[in-house]
Amino acid sequence: MDELKPSPPNSSPLTPLGFLDRAATIYGDSTSIIYNETSYTWSQTHRRCLQLASSLVSLGIKKGQVVSVLAPNVPPMYELHFAVPMSGAVLNTINTRLDSRTVSQPVYLWTIPMFLRNGWSFAWAMAAVGGTNVCLRKVEMATIYDKINNHHVTHMCGAPIVLNMLSNATNFKMLNHSVHILAGGSPPPTVVLSRAESVGFKVDHGYGLTETGGLAVSCAWKREWNQLPISERARLKARQGVRTIGMTEVNVVDPETKVSVTQDGLSLGEIVLRGGSIMLGYLKDSIGTTKCMDNKHGWFYTGDVGVMHPDGYIEIKDRSKDVIISGGENVSSVEVESVLYSHPLVNEAAVVAQPDEFWGETPFAFVSLKPELGRVTEKEIIEYCRDRMPHYMVPKSVVYKDELPKTSTGKIQKFVLRDMAKTMGRGGAKL
Repeated sequence: MDELKPSPPNSSPLTPLGFLDRAATIYGDSTSIIYNETSYTWSQTHRRCLQLASSLVSLGIKKGQVVSVLAPNVPPMYELHFAVPMSGAVLNTINTRLDSRTVSQPVYLWTIPMFLRNGWSFAWAMAAVGGTNVCLRKVEMATIYDKINNHHVTHMCGAPIVLNMLSNATNFKMLNHSVHILAGGSPPPTVVLSRAESVGFKVDHGYGLTETGGLAVSCAWKREWNQLPISERARLKARQGVRTIGMTEVNVVDPETKVSVTQDGLSLGEIVLRGGSIMLGYLKDSIGTTKCMDNKHGWFYTGDVGVMHPDGYIEIKDRSKDVIISGGENVSSVEVESVLYSHPLVNEAAVVAQPDEFWGETPFAFVSLKPELGRVTEKEIIEYCRDRMPHYMVPKSVVYKDELPKTSTGKIQKFVLRDMAKTMGRGGAKL
């Protein structure tokens, strides 16, 4: 086999630029982008990307240089995903805050920022299948439902907070067609999944990191699960799942011994990955690379705490930094939040650690309520939790806020809430 080595005929690199060229050839007259009253075909998008790449070169951009982009989800942002690599440069997206009956390809609604892991790679995926991109400058529930109905959107993505907003939106109408939505970014509470599906969304669940080049694990759905009650389907779908084809292996290991934990759905460990789509390392950060890359055992360490179920599906229980250690017991903030979300009056919930002289740390909950449905006291929330979880997991304090602080990508900013919890006493103030 030594004489069988890579050669030009069998080692041509596969890049997203080929997706765009293929889309322009096969789907040239199909709509590629919709933004307000403007629309482009794949042929037009291909030509615009070539023109933009030429402009970058004329500005002096050279091969290997970094082009940083600050822009919302507008057509030029999408085009830069192709134009920059066409020019030989490296794209660095910076954080900021068609009638479907005539089109056989998917219609994708941009609710996640393109700067976030390149929009989870869907900028390139839509070119690969010649689909239609419906761009949104700002994520607003009324606008989302309007775009879904007007353009017959078939696919979209979003963090669990977006699912929660969609299912709790006032004056929404039940969807008149199926919309597949890929949930990711943080573990979704089962009750949020149930609500979203009751509205008409078909929810898929995945897990990935910037370091893995996008989706690394997905909750591969089994046909027999469709016969289960909706609550049980939501419980299964809340799991992150199994490796995608781009991953060689996924495991949950003890962070100290590096040995696989028991596949019982209970034993906690760190989620580790191995596969060809994992990064080579952090640019100019050898220390950071060494911390997450274990060359001895061949694993990339994610920093996420999870379990492995008997059927081989993994489930994230928390970020390692978000685990609450109370009296020697590990408390998953995700599990406590899931119970809080099941309360009919709770709109949003986040649980963080509050320092405690006796227990070390105790769970501290922040919630926002659905004001149109009434009020609930801190004592009632705590009693609700006590009836549904071990006492050591029950929040010792509950603080109400009109809205929880979030990043521009929709994730709740737990570091902000942790700082707030440190300044509050037991039975925190109602904000």
